[in-house]
Amino acid sequence: MSDKRPATSDKQWARVRARLRQEFGESVYRNWLKPLTMDRVENGKAMITAPTPFMRDRIEAQFGERVRAAWSVESGEAIVDVEIISAGRTTKTATGEANAGRDASGADADADGNPDRNEYLNPPPRVAASDTGRDALGGPLDQRFTFDNFVVGKPNELAYAAAQRVSGSDVVALNPLFLYGGVGLGKTHLMHAIAWDIRRRDPSRRVIYLSAEKFMYQFIRALRFKDTVAFKDQFRSVDVLMIDDVQFIGGKDSTQEEFFHTFNALVDQNRQVVISADKSPTDLEGVEERLRSRLGWGLVADIHPTTYELRLGILQSKVEKLGVEIPPRVMEFLAHKITSNVREMEGALNRIVAHATLVGRDITLETTQEVLHDLLRAYDRRVTVEDIQRQVATHFQIRLADMHSARRSRAVARPRQVAMYLAKQLTQHSLPDIGRQFGGRDHTTVLHAVKRIDELRSIDTYFNDEVDLLQRMLGS
Repeated sequence: MSDKRPATSDKQWARVRARLRQEFGESVYRNWLKPLTMDRVENGKAMITAPTPFMRDRIEAQFGERVRAAWSVESGEAIVDVEIISAGRTTKTATGEANAGRDASGADADADGNPDRNEYLNPPPRVAASDTGRDALGGPLDQRFTFDNFVVGKPNELAYAAAQRVSGSDVVALNPLFLYGGVGLGKTHLMHAIAWDIRRRDPSRRVIYLSAEKFMYQFIRALRFKDTVAFKDQFRSVDVLMIDDVQFIGGKDSTQEEFFHTFNALVDQNRQVVISADKSPTDLEGVEERLRSRLGWGLVADIHPTTYELRLGILQSKVEKLGVEIPPRVMEFLAHKITSNVREMEGALNRIVAHATLVGRDITLETTQEVLHDLLRAYDRRVTVEDIQRQVATHFQIRLADMHSARRSRAVARPRQVAMYLAKQLTQHSLPDIGRQFGGRDHTTVLHAVKRIDELRSIDTYFNDEVDLLQRMLGS
């Protein structure tokens, strides 16, 4: 038996946690992933402990595959499997006892063997792989992520329509389809929905969905075992290749080279390629120009930040599936308060439902504020683009409307550039998002503004002090 807790594994686990924190955001990480601890490593299997069986099941359902993918990248061949267990309880593996904890009717059962009808405490199945076993190369698909479960609004209607066109068409019309947007806005949901719909329409089509990290891991593994010919044959013979979070291959030259040739081979064969990222192809950092150019060949669909109406619709859909009663005031409060990330908003809803279920208290606006006090406090400290525009306009004594106008006089253009610069420094918005909030300007305008303000700060001490003062005022 191998060493229980080698120092290397501890370091890998620390890097895995950092990856998960970056991917899912601070709120989700703090509520669900931070409580996980490294228990031991045995025979190439990492044992990760969750505090309770409830948390174990929930983490396995929502995050298990991402935990495994992160481990794969960090450990290479050193750790071949990850098992999420609960403190003091029998383990429940991803490939193990699929029927454990079920009664004779197939319903989920509680710890005493009694059927538990609460859908929240028994989340829907995490994943489903193809029954032919053809998905060994790719990642599993979440059964919840279908078109029926996707709430459509103005911010995502183009991406949704494009995804439906790709999945429902007998010919390859949009190739590649490139979906991009911020964290938690629905890119992965749409990619899974495309895969499910294609399989439903034509089970004979070979669809592979996987993260860019897993693609990189598979490529590195093929290099290590001198099996690159098989790797090329496997990935270039699929009907539909779907790569999620392609920004993670930035700076990975060998992986980019292989992905570039795989992409070209599939497009030349008229096979469908679907890509997602957190930025548009032109903004991907560390990615070669020729690859960025290829990624922008087809349709590039931006998933915009959510509106209040869309967030409220998502919450209503989620509550219906959970089968719980949530007062309208609480739903409206969540939709108003948690604005940047749908995943965080759903995590907040899960927290208040779990609190009500486990503690036995009614869900009210007061209990919601109490349960989410840390998340709400963090949101209260976040600065918005509108806050920046208002503060800069006041400081330079121009109208707020000038931030969106076409006026180009220096008295207006310079403050507008300062506001764009601060929006890039102080918010998580992408360059296209920032440009839209400044009168629908192009992302290149924002990039020029950022570079120009950086230049001025380096040569003009007084101007640098002004920008620094504004930054401190907005950050306080």
